[in-house]
Amino acid sequence: MKPVTVGSIDPSSADAGAVAHYGDPSREQKLLDTEAGLVDRGHRDVLAVPGEDRLTWLHSLTTQHLTGLPPMTGSELLVLSPHGHVEHHAVLLDDGATTWLDLEPGAGAGLLTFLERMRFMMRVEPADVTEARAVLSIVGPHTDEALGALNAGPLAPPDVVPVPPAKFATGAVPSRPTARYAAAALPGFDGLVRRVEGGADLLVPRAAVPDVIAAAGLPLAGIWAYEAMRVAARRPRFGFETDHKTLPAEVGWTAHAVHLEKGCYRGQETVSRVHHLGRPPRKLVLLHLDGVTTDELPAPHTEVVRDGRAVGFVGTAVRHYELGQIALAVLRQNVRADDGGQLQVGPSTAAIDPL
Repeated sequence: MKPVTVGSIDPSSADAGAVAHYGDPSREQKLLDTEAGLVDRGHRDVLAVPGEDRLTWLHSLTTQHLTGLPPMTGSELLVLSPHGHVEHHAVLLDDGATTWLDLEPGAGAGLLTFLERMRFMMRVEPADVTEARAVLSIVGPHTDEALGALNAGPLAPPDVVPVPPAKFATGAVPSRPTARYAAAALPGFDGLVRRVEGGADLLVPRAAVPDVIAAAGLPLAGIWAYEAMRVAARRPRFGFETDHKTLPAEVGWTAHAVHLEKGCYRGQETVSRVHHLGRPPRKLVLLHLDGVTTDELPAPHTEVVRDGRAVGFVGTAVRHYELGQIALAVLRQNVRADDGGQLQVGPSTAAIDPL
């Protein structure tokens, strides 16, 4: 069947430039869940930051600990507002000469503008390279075998530092990125590979995408299947599970994208205060939607209501091949799975997954 694009279904979607599915979304989900498939995520924005000062510079501007980052290592970072609200999220890979940042479609221009304003006398040359570089993702438990077929693996799984308790002792967090993703060159394609949770990301020249897909020899899956796996794994996405007042701790980014003991950066005071209080105002949860009153999925940022009052919003809602209609939602901290209140998302009744 001819690929169906997201744009042909919902032109306003952030994923409008991606393939929604290749004919059977449920089969594609099962493939990513039990074997391995390849997802073209070439609609993501990509920035390149070469220059001798790139790591110390990004270390000073973002939430992540990046000084001394070894070549061929990936991680995640956030840029916060002065009040600690998330303004940008990026996944990074440093190859020893350039730090590559990939982020949500359309988000690159805003982050590049911020970086250019903060250059001062630093030896860095940030640039938008979205037209030249594309992201492909291998997803599934057989990822290492797939990397082996590309002569780029296996790679060590993600190494994530446990989040310390509130009011932790000085020195409890090692001086390294809180999440380290092993990376390698992609031989023959002038590309890079980054091992991440649930799979691996390939950063390749856009002109080489057809050749990389052919060399990988994997069945293709659409972005709908990718998003279903992400939601089931409770991984937040910037612009979907976030709004203008999102704090990193509310959606779980403290574990992967925030170093709680590094030097000063914009928004650090709020991050520290929220962590040491031990109770962010909101939390990320997985909702099960009844799917009885309507088959339509709620749009991003649809209100979640309890007893006639809004208590949060839905981020991403999907049809999971095993779990049915599910959604990630950001709710007030005091909304619990066992408090007896009934949640509504549009016409659908919702229940918080107890796990």
